Amino acid sequence: MAEERRTDWFMFGLAAGLALFGTLMVYSASAMIAYRESQETSQFGYFYKQLTFALIGIALMWTISRFDYRILNNRGIVYAILAITSLMLLAVFFFPAINGAKRWIRFGGFSVQPSEIAKLALPIFLAWFLTKNDGTVGDLKQTVFPCLLGLLLLAGLVMAEKDLGTTMVLCAVFSAVYFAAGARILHIASVAAVMVIAGAAALIFAPWRVARLMAFLDPYKYSDDAGYQVVQSLYAIGSGGVFGEGFAQGQAKLFYLPYPYSDFIFSVVGEELGLLGTLAVVLAFALLFWRGTRAAMLAPDRFGMLLGIGIITGLIVQALFNISVVISILPAKGIPLPFISYGGSSVVVSLVAIGLLLSISRFAGAPERESGVRRTSTRRRR
Repeated sequence: MAEERRTDWFMFGLAAGLALFGTLMVYSASAMIAYRESQETSQFGYFYKQLTFALIGIALMWTISRFDYRILNNRGIVYAILAITSLMLLAVFFFPAINGAKRWIRFGGFSVQPSEIAKLALPIFLAWFLTKNDGTVGDLKQTVFPCLLGLLLLAGLVMAEKDLGTTMVLCAVFSAVYFAAGARILHIASVAAVMVIAGAAALIFAPWRVARLMAFLDPYKYSDDAGYQVVQSLYAIGSGGVFGEGFAQGQAKLFYLPYPYSDFIFSVVGEELGLLGTLAVVLAFALLFWRGTRAAMLAPDRFGMLLGIGIITGLIVQALFNISVVISILPAKGIPLPFISYGGSSVVVSLVAIGLLLSISRFAGAPERESGVRRTSTRRRR
């Protein structure tokens, strides 16, 4: 059995710090909205919920970090995770739509977004399957097509929910894990081409996505319609300057910027904490990427390496997508900023993902012979 190492408290602190920082920003962004929704009785509605989920997520992150991640390298567990995730993704279609999309399972005053769980289910499946088929990574029938079926199952259900952003994250996770497993460049290029074609088709045949694209190309022309949220986001970030207006002093959240506590919370960070605040958030994600990648690269077995790469890719790509949308580098896609945006599913799943990375890091640097599994593929890319 591989020797256990010390917990990576630096990575733990980064994730917990981002979650708690996000809780404060959710309060700032939602206080007036909560005050109005509660008939002027409380401004802490969103804050209390986010704090509760952040604390639950931090507790789960620590608990999962104490387990051996290799218990997931089991056929029964992997298929159970895939089945449960798929059933949850199907279940959303039996609940009322929110803002024109069916992405949530609602019960009582809470809701669950299964597409967040899919971001963990896919790398777990890919890491297990590509470890089991280490010697046939380039075989189309035995390995490539089954992996693509796993991607199509999860990404297809997510796409049916009208969630293009999460679908793109899942595709990025698939590409990163399969490349790290030693796939042939030709296969990766072919899959990427299919993804691009499918993405273009999803854009062309959806009028609301075409409207978002047009608003992205010229947001000020469509500032009263599809480009309204992006324009208000740019106003908020621009008004923050270098040092910001001060915590809770922003104006865009006062019913100018729609849903400032969720997908566009980075705009509130920019307005209230300025360039320094936004750079601090970007730096935190960069450091998280470094520690997560380090844990994956030093994993004692192939399963841990692939799982770590898939997890950190999903988190960082999602963060980059969100920030890019907020500053109008990419068209709006409706994807939360990990750890920071309001939403129990997002913050809990993100922290659970870091818990798995922490578990992998506890065995980082252990001799390969102790794991009983080869760490890298012996096949050469062609």
